[in-house]
Amino acid sequence: MLLEEIIKPDGVLCNATARSKKHCLEILSELLVRSSPEIASDVIFRCLNERERLGCTGLDRGAAFPHCRVEDIRVSTAALIKLSEPIDFDAADGEPVDLIFGMMVPTLLDDSHYADIKMITQVLADEGLRSRLRGMNSSSDLYDALLNGSALVAPEQLNVAQGS
Repeated sequence: MLLEEIIKPDGVLCNATARSKKHCLEILSELLVRSSPEIASDVIFRCLNERERLGCTGLDRGAAFPHCRVEDIRVSTAALIKLSEPIDFDAADGEPVDLIFGMMVPTLLDDSHYADIKMITQVLADEGLRSRLRGMNSSSDLYDALLNGSALVAPEQLNVAQGS
């Protein structure tokens, strides 16, 4: 899938305030439910928490990728939060996190879902894009920066994901 099919403008929140990692996952659940209103946000929150207990999803350098499998969905859905102040996310490098890219995928994954996950990790690994995202001050600018910047990160991966 293309990134703009996975994340919609209403799934992006800029300059959010989270008191903790748990609070951040609550906000993320509320964003993710917008694409799948038939799934309760507390179900998504529970799934994110269960996944987080398996191992921290902090990716280093201030970014995190909390993700989970959710029953009764068929496609990958994502949300992006830029925090106004970084929070402790138990990242391996010890750095606080201010960019959180969350994703929910179906319980049974196929190659297209794995490609979606790989695409997001590649996007978050790009230092230049993370820097641009951190410079945004509105949700719409954050969304545009994400889509425009992701095309520069790994176009070959985006093509693989599109063909899935």
